[in-house]
Amino acid sequence: MQILTIDAQLRERVRELLSGLCNGLYEREEAMKLALLTALAGESIFLLGPPGVGKSLIARRLKHAFRDGISFEYLMSKFSTPDEVFGPVSIKKLKEEDRYERLTERYLPGANVVFLDEIWKAGPAIQNALLTILNEKIYRNGDQDLRVNIRGIITASNELPSRNASLDPIWDRFLLRLELGNIRKFQNFVNMIVDTEDVYQVELPAEVQFSEAELVQFDAAINAVDVPAEVLNTIQVLKLRIDEHNARPNNQDQQIPIHDRRWKKIVRLLRTSAFLNGRNRVDLMDCFLMIHCLWSRPDQKDLIEEMVTDAIRRHGYTMAVNLNLLKREVEDFEKDVNEEIRVKHTVAEEQLLVVQEDYYELIKEDQQFEGFLVPVKQFRQLNLEDTHVINFFDAKGNLVNRLRAKQGLGTFSIEVLHNDRSHTYSLRTKKGERQEIIFKKPHPVLQKYWEERFEQIRSYVRKQEENLRNNLPEELEFLEQNLFVEARYAEVVKSNLREVQEALQKVGLGLEKVQFSYVG
Repeated sequence: MQILTIDAQLRERVRELLSGLCNGLYEREEAMKLALLTALAGESIFLLGPPGVGKSLIARRLKHAFRDGISFEYLMSKFSTPDEVFGPVSIKKLKEEDRYERLTERYLPGANVVFLDEIWKAGPAIQNALLTILNEKIYRNGDQDLRVNIRGIITASNELPSRNASLDPIWDRFLLRLELGNIRKFQNFVNMIVDTEDVYQVELPAEVQFSEAELVQFDAAINAVDVPAEVLNTIQVLKLRIDEHNARPNNQDQQIPIHDRRWKKIVRLLRTSAFLNGRNRVDLMDCFLMIHCLWSRPDQKDLIEEMVTDAIRRHGYTMAVNLNLLKREVEDFEKDVNEEIRVKHTVAEEQLLVVQEDYYELIKEDQQFEGFLVPVKQFRQLNLEDTHVINFFDAKGNLVNRLRAKQGLGTFSIEVLHNDRSHTYSLRTKKGERQEIIFKKPHPVLQKYWEERFEQIRSYVRKQEENLRNNLPEELEFLEQNLFVEARYAEVVKSNLREVQEALQKVGLGLEKVQFSYVG
């Protein structure tokens, strides 16, 4: 496991930047944070919501995260033309050089931050060019491929794309999807309507804004962020759950399509979150960002959140330490030892004879009282000291007497009180057999092999305990302080960690028990 390091300076800088970007926003902080995250990851975000809920505000503020940031904003309609989005055709070059080339400087290809409202109303020509930009950050300008420097693309609409195959490719390119509604808390609503500040103006010190040179360095640093086993296992479990969901016949209308490219982009997003949080390793808290990446329709969000939460709660660190495999290893070890040192031995003995499935039979040579069958259950409750009322039955199973009795002093006997006198009777028995275990000392060579196996497993258990104990304190310390994930999810991560630590302790105790069985 890569050693976790914390870049507190970078984290504090990002925190201050987010504080400035979110200042004056009401219930839009999450959208602002996720917009910055996607921009620095080189991805795009789709905002779903009615007009007037601040979708364009997010984009206009985002440009202030970058020094000399340039933004482009456009409201799509069915009459929109590529000229209005990508720039007009250069008449000069068309006349003088016979080249079809657009003037892109003040349009989408020349911007850092792009906001496209009502994206689904764009025509095919705009969508096709936008696909290339989203995929490869390249705009084909005439006969040249122009590499664009767009950091963040924010798209919005008050509706989802229609079920039209032509829109699926561009819908799939929006990595994060966030639903925005009206302000819910009344006090926030009041504060918003009486606030006289210009919400589109953001004053940020230059030292917290990102320069182009820094962003280039960040790209390489983000790619170097470690993705540990617990995160990869969580993603694997989540992918399996989604595949199982899609395979169920009754879910044909509830499909959650996630292609391989999307999973790769998600890992890039998680790495970016870890980097901006000052870490060189993704943690399970970052994984909750997947809640915003996997739904295709708003009614799937609760299901996706449940899947992500369950995968982290049950499988996070559990799979990272190979807990299930470790348990099976100890069980196999115990089985091998028991098969060698525990020898089954058959012993012949007298056993009580059960008649008519429910009774023991008294051997009576007198006729002191009627009845000679005693219920098995009642006899087993007797002891040598106290008397209890016992039912006595005849050969036909009829209840014929109720007398006080206790266990007799002799083996397999009963003492019955009748007419103030004590009568002792033996119970009918049969020849039987029972299995008993005889422990034998293992051969020294075998015991030496077991000791080596014991040390190997114990060493692994201790190593995993040490990893969890020593390598995670800083990670746990920052769980609630994740800049992009709600603090309420931290308890899910901690719960999984506690369960794994307790399970490792139980495995260790079980391993020592196996050792004691062949040494002690």
